[in-house]
Amino acid sequence: MIRRSVAGLLATVVLLLGRGAATADSGAVGAPTDPGPAYKTVTDKSAKLSLQTYGRPDGKDMVFRISGSVYANVEGNSLSPELQHGQKLFNIEGYNIRRLYRVPGTNQLYQLSREIVFYTDPADPKRVLREWTNPVDGKTYPVVPINNDMVNFGPFPISSSFTGPPLQSLHDETVWTSDIPVRTDLGTTLGERFGLVGGVYAAQEMFTFSVDDAEVAARTKPGVPRGAMKTKITWARTSPWAPFMCLPETDVRGQLTYRATSWSLNSYAEIEPWLRAEVEKDYPLYKAAPAAPGTSENSWTSFYNKQLQKGAVTWAGWCAANGRA
Repeated sequence: MIRRSVAGLLATVVLLLGRGAATADSGAVGAPTDPGPAYKTVTDKSAKLSLQTYGRPDGKDMVFRISGSVYANVEGNSLSPELQHGQKLFNIEGYNIRRLYRVPGTNQLYQLSREIVFYTDPADPKRVLREWTNPVDGKTYPVVPINNDMVNFGPFPISSSFTGPPLQSLHDETVWTSDIPVRTDLGTTLGERFGLVGGVYAAQEMFTFSVDDAEVAARTKPGVPRGAMKTKITWARTSPWAPFMCLPETDVRGQLTYRATSWSLNSYAEIEPWLRAEVEKDYPLYKAAPAAPGTSENSWTSFYNKQLQKGAVTWAGWCAANGRA
């Protein structure tokens, strides 16, 4: 997803969790980057829950599996009949893999992650699309998945005064939300406008997190929980046309609406075999979270870095070279 992660970005956020039973640690001394010593200072219930969406308190990788759809959002249905408002363009299938990292000798934490999300056939979520025909110009373009390396958040200080978002109790679940307006002046920061109005990427990211009350009780006891918290997340985003679609926002009115469900997994090994095979074939870096902080990417800066070779090629030039009539 296009975010600093979504996202995250996404603070973007995009947050993840897993399936293991919650058990307190034995007090063993871990690595200098182990987040456990910082996590143990937290007393606020909401803070404990939100931190466990950033990563596993035991410091190991966790996965936020993402599955959803992408639709055309066209004001006034102005692109009909070639592109209808509300038309489903893609399914999306992928994940964010993340971990909590403590700055050695401090209580400062980072959330470190990578995310890979494939655009798949709107009729078959497991069929990864390699190309897509733009119904506006009639040309066929290669499909570039969301592949952000890396997506970081932090550092943020952790102490007994650290608090989390407001919580709601709905039936037998604890629920909270995070809504993130995104505005990035790519024309200024990259020197590439991508056909965006004013060269500015503007989007809205909206998340809802829900955790079963029994899991909440288990995960908020004293100590450092092991494994990933079992969490369900809904995510929606409105954003400009994806860069590989070669639809300039300045000329083609409209945008994309993403809607997805996400759920936590303990590790990369719990991802379905078909999706792991896709990653291991072409994107093996995304089998693990980053080991240390670095520069974050979103879908647009990732496209700039990898497809436009950090500015050696313009977006318009990429579209001209890759569009097949």
